[in-house]
Parts: sequence; structure tokens; C-alpha cells
Amino acid sequence: MLTIQLDAVKFYAYHGIFEEEKTLGSNYVVDVKIQINTNKLIIGSISETIDYALVFDMLQKRMQIATPLLETIASDFCHAVLNKFQLATSIDFSIKKMNPPIEKFIGNVGVQFQLKRSPL
Repeated sequence: MLTIQLDAVKFYAYHGIFEEEKTLGSNYVVDVKIQINTNKLIIGSISETIDYALVFDMLQKRMQIATPLLETIASDFCHAVLNKFQLATSIDFSIKKMNPPIEKFIGNVGVQFQLKRSPL
């Protein structure tokens, strides 16, 4: 089993249900882990794996689309990755809003979503 990881990827985006979130935006941190089931002992070609630069490009484009719920971003992105990369067997996606608009709250909030490819 091989895992492609994008860890602690930082974005400034305009997700949320409150008008101030849509106007002011917030900082987000995203982690992505994509599992590849491979029998190869040595992976010597990009065609035998998933190009993490392409995954980052997909993530960057998705984060630019203002969305009310983090849950929607997570599920949309996971489905898109499994649809694009046939080598992917599962994906684990985590997104954190670093400055949530919750009075007296110190910390971050987030969601984690896991999706496995359906057996054929």
C-alpha cells in the first residue's frame, strides 16, 4: 500500500454560512491522504503513482469556490479525486477553519471525511 500525502496545506478562502465569513474570509489548513494499492516494489514512473502536483491543483481550484459547509468541500473533493485517479483506492481528507466566528472560542474547527472506492 502506498499513500500520497499533502500535509498542512494552507489557504485563505471564503467558506461559511455567515455573511462575515463570505466577506472577510478565513485561514484554512487541509490534509489529504490518498491510498494506492500497488504490488510494485519499486515505483519508477509517474504513471505508476499519483502526481501530488495535480492533486494540489485540484485542491487549490476547489478551495477557491466559496461553499457554506466544510462537509461539502470534503465530500466533493474526495469524490473528484477518486473519479480522476483510477489508481486511488481511498482518500482521507481533513479541513480546519483556523479562526471560526464563535464568540469566546479559542482554537479551530474542522471536518474529516474518508471515502473508499466501491468494489466493481
